[in-house]
Amino acid sequence: MTNPARQGPYFCGIDAAMDVVSGKWKSLILWELHENGTRRFAELRRGLPGVSEKMLVQHLREMEEDGLVHRKVHAVVPPKVEYSLTEHGVSLNTALESLAQWGRERIDRIGAERVRAA
Repeated sequence: MTNPARQGPYFCGIDAAMDVVSGKWKSLILWELHENGTRRFAELRRGLPGVSEKMLVQHLREMEEDGLVHRKVHAVVPPKVEYSLTEHGVSLNTALESLAQWGRERIDRIGAERVRAA
């Protein structure tokens, strides 16, 4: 099921990339899977404080559709589902690293400006 809010066709690469990582949690899901490897749903949820179950499910489904996340279902009782990054997910995470570095270098300033503006 494709999310109707998603765009395409795109007019440039940044447009397509931003559509794939849009939403507060997708880049954080990428980071969590990159830092900790394969995770079960509950482990992902614990690693992302503040994410709702509904939002995590939605983002994981979209990321699976986009080929960023692999969902592996083990045929056991109780059901066991694991999530990991695909090759595309790893490459996107690598591309986002320079943006993360930019944020780390300016995190204090960004926070202070947001406080002043409030």
